[in-house]
Amino acid sequence: MTGYAYILRCNDGTFYAGSTNDLDRRLEQHAAGEGAAYTRRRLPVALVWHVECERVDEAFAWEKRIQGWSHAKRAAFIEGGLDAIRGWSVNTRRLPRGR
Repeated sequence: MTGYAYILRCNDGTFYAGSTNDLDRRLEQHAAGEGAAYTRRRLPVALVWHVECERVDEAFAWEKRIQGWSHAKRAAFIEGGLDAIRGWSVNTRRLPRGR
């Protein structure tokens, strides 16, 4: 089953990383205040990055990886992709390319 990993920019400038098997539905939930408690308190939110994965577990791996990143690393990744953050960490697990 296809999965999606995504990053939202919240109204306070913070980022939220998530994963789902239905990106449109999940974004509607976040926008309606029915998403995660974190985004509910920081509306409105905007989608700033996402990737489609062949499997949901791959999307979940993206989510967990991104959640461990600093705000600065997330911002650099959103702006320049994986090339922009090469060398930021010694952990070099391979992830599919994002959009």
